[in-house]
Amino acid sequence: MISTIIDKRYHIIQNLGQGGFGTTFLAKDTKRPGNPLCVVKQFTPASTDPATLTILKRLFDQEAVTLEMLGKHDQIPQLLAHIEEYQKFYIVQEYIEGNDLSDELISGQKMSESDVIQLLIEILEALEFVHKYKVIHRDIKPDNIRRRHLDNTIFLIDFGAVKEVRTQLVNKQGQITSTVIIGTPGYMPLEQQRGKPQLSSDIYAVGIIAIQALTGLLPDKLEKDIKTGEIIWRKYANVSPKLATVLDKMVSYDFRNRYPTAKD
Repeated sequence: MISTIIDKRYHIIQNLGQGGFGTTFLAKDTKRPGNPLCVVKQFTPASTDPATLTILKRLFDQEAVTLEMLGKHDQIPQLLAHIEEYQKFYIVQEYIEGNDLSDELISGQKMSESDVIQLLIEILEALEFVHKYKVIHRDIKPDNIRRRHLDNTIFLIDFGAVKEVRTQLVNKQGQITSTVIIGTPGYMPLEQQRGKPQLSSDIYAVGIIAIQALTGLLPDKLEKDIKTGEIIWRKYANVSPKLATVLDKMVSYDFRNRYPTAKD
């Protein structure tokens, strides 16, 4: 793909990473002054059947409209284009020069409570805007939170909804089906693992990130109460009772006991 030009405009210069849902590239926009950098995400549909592709194209267009709307927020990358070319789908977004939060959350190192509170505020500001439109991110994790070098602004990236287009099939009745769960183990609550994500599933993920920052422990290293399923983490962190209570509510095993949305 390196040196490929998408839509006669976006010149691929680097592979940024590949996952189960697609591949992300760094590209230059050859039709804008100075050829600024942008991010191109390529999704290959699970089926190339013409009828399926027609339906997936419609879904892809719908998700692109959502991304364009969300990109109006200062902490979400702008959507520059969405393209279908040679039976592949492409999302082109603003490139945020910076580092992922995963670079800052070092295993075994604890972040101060004041820094974690500031991080929570910034993430939830962006998420409040997302939830206002009833959109679930579905894959909030340190790798999908980016800090811009220019001004240290936190960005939410890599929304899960577009990934779903890649995994969907159409059955003989024309119904859309998907057998793949969007999300990352450790940051996904039970209802999301069962394929029924809620707005509060995002709240759970943010809470887990905060606990990871406070304890220096990765999610899979955190204990769970055998009877209740609740996460046991307070003994590993130096944290005020007030913040601990908030985080316990954010990561409650039962989604009905969490804050319903980021605004709450």
